[in-house]
Amino acid sequence: MSRALRLSWIALALLLWLPAQLQAAPATNSETQGLPAITLAELPAEARDTLRAIKQGGPFAYPRDGVVFKNYERILPKRPRGYYHEYTVRTPGARNRGARRIISGAANEYYYTGDHYQTFKRIRE
Repeated sequence: MSRALRLSWIALALLLWLPAQLQAAPATNSETQGLPAITLAELPAEARDTLRAIKQGGPFAYPRDGVVFKNYERILPKRPRGYYHEYTVRTPGARNRGARRIISGAANEYYYTGDHYQTFKRIRE
């Protein structure tokens, strides 16, 4: 087999493999065991508004909403890069984006942080 043909097969394999990695299974109970949960009713009203916007595909309040969340803190379950995205939760009285965020996972899972990624709660719907 020629080198070019071999590289073509490798490229095809990667193209078929990558989307499956981005659509990884949602976090299991054992993976989120250390994370507390929060119900919709317990979320601040602004977080419920942000969650609604995420599910509707926008509009979003801030230009950085929807960027890839890289999980540097490693608090959320480990997933491939691009799996998580972050969205700002408005903070009344804040002059900037504030510290509150919702992180969405590709498998329709959502996490809330009120302290800029120091802690997370899995949103239970």
